[in-house]
Amino acid sequence: MIITQLLERDLGLRPQIWVHDVNQRDEIRRAYIMAGPYQPRLSDSPKSGPEKHRRRFQSSWFDSFPSWLEYSPIKDAAFCLPCYLFNTPSAHPKCKAYTVNGFNVWRKVKDGKNCAFLNHVGKDPNSSHKKAEKSCEDLMRQSQHLPQVFNRYSSQEIENNRLRLKTTVEAIRYLAFQGCSFRGHDESKNSLNRGNFLQLLKAFASNNEKIADVILDKAPKHASYISPNIQKEILHVFSMKVKKAIREEIGDAKFCLIVDESRDESKKEQMAVVLRFVDKDGFVRERFFGLVHVSNTSAVTLKDGIYSLLSHNNLSIQNIRGQGYDGASNMRGEWNGLQALILKDCPYAYYIHCLAHRLQLALVAVSHEIVPIHHFFTKLSSVVNIVGASCKRNEELKRAQAADIEYMISIDELESGRGLNQIGTLQRPGDTRWSSHFRSVSNLITMFSATCSVLLNIIEDGTNAFQRGDADAAYEAMTSFEFVFILHLMKEIMAITDILCQALQSKSQDILHAMHLVSSTKALIQKFRDDGWITLLNQVKSFCEVRNIDIPEMNAQYVARQGRARRQEDNFTVAEHYRVNLFYAVIDCQLQELSSRFNEHAVQLLILSSALDPRECRESFRIGDVCQLADKFYPADFTDVDKMNLKIQLEHYEYNVVQHPEFKSLSTISDLSQWLVSTRKATIFPLVYRIIVLVLTLPVSTATTERSFSAMRIVKTRLRNKMEDEFLTDSLIMYIEREIAEKLSIESIVNEFRDMKERRIPF
Repeated sequence: MIITQLLERDLGLRPQIWVHDVNQRDEIRRAYIMAGPYQPRLSDSPKSGPEKHRRRFQSSWFDSFPSWLEYSPIKDAAFCLPCYLFNTPSAHPKCKAYTVNGFNVWRKVKDGKNCAFLNHVGKDPNSSHKKAEKSCEDLMRQSQHLPQVFNRYSSQEIENNRLRLKTTVEAIRYLAFQGCSFRGHDESKNSLNRGNFLQLLKAFASNNEKIADVILDKAPKHASYISPNIQKEILHVFSMKVKKAIREEIGDAKFCLIVDESRDESKKEQMAVVLRFVDKDGFVRERFFGLVHVSNTSAVTLKDGIYSLLSHNNLSIQNIRGQGYDGASNMRGEWNGLQALILKDCPYAYYIHCLAHRLQLALVAVSHEIVPIHHFFTKLSSVVNIVGASCKRNEELKRAQAADIEYMISIDELESGRGLNQIGTLQRPGDTRWSSHFRSVSNLITMFSATCSVLLNIIEDGTNAFQRGDADAAYEAMTSFEFVFILHLMKEIMAITDILCQALQSKSQDILHAMHLVSSTKALIQKFRDDGWITLLNQVKSFCEVRNIDIPEMNAQYVARQGRARRQEDNFTVAEHYRVNLFYAVIDCQLQELSSRFNEHAVQLLILSSALDPRECRESFRIGDVCQLADKFYPADFTDVDKMNLKIQLEHYEYNVVQHPEFKSLSTISDLSQWLVSTRKATIFPLVYRIIVLVLTLPVSTATTERSFSAMRIVKTRLRNKMEDEFLTDSLIMYIEREIAEKLSIESIVNEFRDMKERRIPF
């Protein structure tokens, strides 16, 4: 099977058809015919011709000649797909203009009857172009080919063949949706488990007599359609149709690139590419578009992989209006990073550092800046590792927790009810997800007494001195007032920031709403700083009293431990130490990090974009900021005439939209775009809607790409670590974008599978 993803789409780089092996040419021709003409719709093609009458290629010409016209941005020339496919080295020189050299005399296109494209097609039914088109039709019409003409099949045989193939397609779709493997270790007839695919076909046959009569043993040996190659071909057809549906969903809209890399199970570096755009209904979509295997993670390699994927699917890099990556140097580098390389080719593809990664960096910075917090997380990890080191200790922890819950309910300290007081386990704080720190701290508070019981058992009954010593050190750290104080302090701060963490991982989140959440998070943390000290201290004291933990005298003079410098003189009390050196220090560091990493006022693009936010509009509608946004950041999307009309539309928009009663219920710019489409106001104010869509296209986080890596670990497991890259990509597209794949009809898959190559039997 020809791997269609490796076929070169741009004719400036595409080798001539006669270069390929003669036995592969028909298969290559089929792949190009199924992919369709390469028709990138660029906002601005380069001008050529005489200085006084310079002209450029017009994307509107694709609409006039949709079936054959192709354009090469590299050569700045037009080509003909059918003529290219059936071109020969000895072809007439005029034919080579649309197959080898390309045509770029644009002044001859709009020339009435003398139009160069019309002349190429020709009026004669035997013109070279029409012969090439006829050859394409004949190649795809397999029923007229000699093997099928000589082998006369009855209508019943054709129906059986189609039923057999449809059953195979249904089985493959089901397994792909579930992320299951297809093949088994032993697929022989005597095997008790022949693998998921064959066992599923067997299950279909057991419930349907018609299917049972045409598949597996009842199928002809030369057309059973159960081989691994057939499975991959059908899966590839699904994948290509899903990507084609995404491409149609995007249309001519601007889109954003969201890219991240990760290693798969076989230690290959894989790059996930997600496209963010606004669909025709005004909804923000983030679609997984493919997985690209890269030999290294250099910016140039990543760029080449992205460009190849976009080019193959008729997506122009000139339509990129945003880039979303993590903070790695190969991504964000100002000179040689991926974002810088793409900005050179598309100057309006603005880079947004993943907000979720920014939040992670801001929060983790606290644990490094404040020494006691750093020690706290070290001790926390030690406690979790010791208690969760074996299954036996986990069982002890669960029993101790169950007994503790029963006791607390008996003294009315806990409420009982459905879903309450679940028995869980301790969780290790992760390096890349701040929410895991929150769950780790929350679980330890809930299971504090049970954890202490397990540690005491290890101290008394540990198998060796090392275990007893580690457990004793962990128990001593846990039962100190400072540890309990920091435990509750970090829980309160994390509870405030966890909502922001969860919001930044939402698929449909828009950047303005995310920045509002950052502002509200900072405000809540500041409120906790101003009003939360007494409440927190009383909560910690109550916690310690119930668990017999010594509470220091708060008005006593604070004495720093050996090796730690004093921060004040003799009048520095214990209460002041916990309030100033821990409570205020942690919160101030947190606020400082959030302000420096999420300073929306430092980014003029975000400041101007906020003028479109419904909440901002209700207070004051800043028409000047919206016009400045279009003029300064999106000049390629608005002509001089558009900019003048935009101001007029904004004035009408203020009276007809901003003051509309339903406008008050809109809380985000995403809601606004959907409402404008549903009320058809997007067609009344097209320029305003255009700028709204461009702002929505800006990325928020790389959460979607990271979810695709989670799917990759489900699909490519240790037992499937030899999956080919194309097979892995096709499987992931089916697994992740099942919403689209479910809508594909089995009939369409069968027809496209038939057209991929010459088949032995008709169906």
